[in-house]
Amino acid sequence: MSDERDLELRRAAFEHVRALSRRFDDIVPVTALQAGFEFQGERVSFGSFYSGIFRPRQMRGPAALCLVTAPPKQSGRAPYEDGYDERTGGFVYHYRTAKSETAGARLQAETDNRKLRAAFELAVPLIYFHGVAPGQYAPVCPVFITEDDDDRRVVTLQAALPLADVGEQGIQSTSDTRRYATQEVRVRLHQHRFRFEVLRAYSGSCAVCRLREASLVQAAHIIEDRMPTGAAVVVNGIALCAIHHLAYDRNVMGIDPTGVIHIASRLLNEIDGPMLRHGLQEFHGEAISMPRRSVDRPDPDRLEQRYAQYKLSA
Repeated sequence: MSDERDLELRRAAFEHVRALSRRFDDIVPVTALQAGFEFQGERVSFGSFYSGIFRPRQMRGPAALCLVTAPPKQSGRAPYEDGYDERTGGFVYHYRTAKSETAGARLQAETDNRKLRAAFELAVPLIYFHGVAPGQYAPVCPVFITEDDDDRRVVTLQAALPLADVGEQGIQSTSDTRRYATQEVRVRLHQHRFRFEVLRAYSGSCAVCRLREASLVQAAHIIEDRMPTGAAVVVNGIALCAIHHLAYDRNVMGIDPTGVIHIASRLLNEIDGPMLRHGLQEFHGEAISMPRRSVDRPDPDRLEQRYAQYKLSA
């Protein structure tokens, strides 16, 4: 473990990142992260996000504070194929590779890799910034490097306990606990990307009522993610406001394969307040708004499968 002041700095960084995650609903814009955080009267940086391994100048020890996985690009892959390893139960994170063959580039890459290896040797907690989309990151903290494979030039990251594992005694959680926590993080990161891509496809508005209030618009699965065809992909999603998402999940609102909205007959015949009339009944027979790009539009086969469930329930 690094010295006490470095540990305090790490804890301050974790608290700041968690506050940003709460503020931005888990997906934090890089502009907010690049502002850094305050520690003992100084601004401490999280790095430029152009380099994946970062240690701020205020730290005394040699280990990195944060690691970045670049977001996938619209027309290609991220620079490093970081992913999940079923064998280790952790995220695979690559050593930095020199951007060119110059001596300066090789030296910078090796300097960063020493910070990575030091984090493993000292068993210090880190922040993992997972790129969800260009300019958007899902922070995970704390994580630890639990394996260092010099031959493959990769390390293994595992999520850890937010309080017990960042004390002066170092990591306290068991391997099984970290493996379970990491699997939970893996699922959450998939859902973050699903939500971001679905909301972007629908320009951030509810496909039923066109509401654009970001805090109230959600990414609804057409087929539940526990089902074989329930993958977290854009064509299995629809942007819906909170009320229409709940109505869809409870099968009091259905969407047929052509995109037409159906409201359960028992609600159509009910007399109640303005929310029922304006929020549900008036949308019966209307069509949902579709994404501009055809590749983002809901899969008709999935819509048909889900609509059949609605008809059985409604």
